[in-house]
Amino acid sequence: MKSLKFVSIAALVLLSSALFAQKNPQSVKLEQTPGKFTTEQLTLKPGSYVFEVSNKGIDHEVAFFLQSEKDKESGEYSTAIANSGLSKTIRDGESAKSGVIELKKGTYVYSCPLNPTPKYTIVVE
Repeated sequence: MKSLKFVSIAALVLLSSALFAQKNPQSVKLEQTPGKFTTEQLTLKPGSYVFEVSNKGIDHEVAFFLQSEKDKESGEYSTAIANSGLSKTIRDGESAKSGVIELKKGTYVYSCPLNPTPKYTIVVE
């Protein structure tokens, strides 16, 4: 009976920790300048994240796009990550946030399809 109580309590602690992480994701701030992001590579731990992107000196609206690992057949980063888009496109001096994104171990890339920028790497280890 005691072991059943312990297992139940342990499961409750794990579930509440997972829910807390989703409600309190880590924030990653990125700045876009003409033709590039100022941060060109990130190394993160698995978990929940929100990306906050700022437009610094670009004379048109910009966005943010996060993709998963390369497709094995095409060799392209083609799969968009759910919730990774910004809440709006942003003009010079503005910022916007993505939705909450759950990153697992692996390699991802981020870029702006409107700026356009190179694809920068996020390694989650």
